[in-house]
Amino acid sequence: MPRHESSPVTASAHQGTAAQAGPPVGRTQRRILTVLVFSQVLSGVGLAAGVTVASLLLQDMLDTTALAGLGIALLTAGSALAAVAVGRVSHIRGRRPALAGGYLVGALGAAGVIAAATFGSAALLFCSLFLYGAGTAVNLQARYAGTDLAAPAHRARAVSTVLVATTLGAVLGPNLAAPAGDLAAAIGLPRLTGLFLLSSAAFALAALVLILWLRPDPLLLARSLPVEPHPADGSSASPTPPPSQRRAPGLALGVLVLVLSQLVMVAVMTMTPVHMHAHGLGTAASGFVIAFHVAAMFLPSPLTGLLVDRYGPIVIVTAAAATLVAAGALAATAPGDSVTLLTIALILLGLGWNFGLVSGTALVTDAIPLDTRARTQGLIDVAIATAGAAGGLASGMVVAAASYPILALTGAALAIALLPAIITTATKR
Repeated sequence: MPRHESSPVTASAHQGTAAQAGPPVGRTQRRILTVLVFSQVLSGVGLAAGVTVASLLLQDMLDTTALAGLGIALLTAGSALAAVAVGRVSHIRGRRPALAGGYLVGALGAAGVIAAATFGSAALLFCSLFLYGAGTAVNLQARYAGTDLAAPAHRARAVSTVLVATTLGAVLGPNLAAPAGDLAAAIGLPRLTGLFLLSSAAFALAALVLILWLRPDPLLLARSLPVEPHPADGSSASPTPPPSQRRAPGLALGVLVLVLSQLVMVAVMTMTPVHMHAHGLGTAASGFVIAFHVAAMFLPSPLTGLLVDRYGPIVIVTAAAATLVAAGALAATAPGDSVTLLTIALILLGLGWNFGLVSGTALVTDAIPLDTRARTQGLIDVAIATAGAAGGLASGMVVAAASYPILALTGAALAIALLPAIITTATKR
């Protein structure tokens, strides 16, 4: 076996020694969550460009609506590849180098988008959006780092803590579209690249925070401990259920809700700014709507985590399906120039995604053994990113061939498809 493959064992041994001499695991978990919160705030700003202006930039450069969703498709495809790499590096070296490396790649991609738009190179734009997707992958993968040392009964809340930290940056970012555009224009760059200037700097700073302060590495420390470490509440860890009991039936439902929530959310979100632009609304209006959408994606996370831990993930998965259906129905019936109704629809869309992400993550994390957790989580996020890429690519084609309301109704129909899986899983638990 190559030397680098033995790194987790060696690192775990060192972390085990440190764990015995170091602070309690509960205190270490709180410190890890604090560092992740800071990095997530920064990466939330980094996400703003792709969510808000990628589709508009593609539409402007390619002069077609049919391919406007290609921007989101490219960055989510890049996210899929990055998810594999982040999962693999996490398994071998730990969370810190994997997450920091992904953010650095995202920063490079954002800088490449600026260069591509400046020189009018579509090929460079495609490659750069693909690299930019690494930042999106890491932003989602960071939620797993929050669960490595969390008590089983508190895992959903740990996920929600990491997710909600994204809110500040993710909400602030889209609302900086106009001033960032002014800054870009002032220094001779295309106006739509302004948010990518902001994103490149934000991703780089997020990487720096993780490199300097994500110590000890939560995954390597968790591997060094003989049992699930939850001494904070004074209780002993309960035995881990056999894999055969833990993997079924929750794992399949968890993956399904994660994939479908991402597909529906990305498809409808991607074309909403384009839909608004076609009805005479500008970048400021679409940035306003997307800001509320992103807030709904992350801001309810603490409450969602509490509800998952208290009532179980099945209940919240059901809420996710119902909320996504309502979002699709409202988006389909709202007038294209109604900022108010489209904002409400996108808030519901973000909330449904949040329900699905937190409950789905809790299901799959509980079902995967620690020794294979990082790699499996990476593969699950590949499926999520692939669904997002498919949704982003298909969204422009559906709108060009039919209409935005048809796209929204299709999303609602896909959400309804979750119900049979929910019923089947609930009867087997």
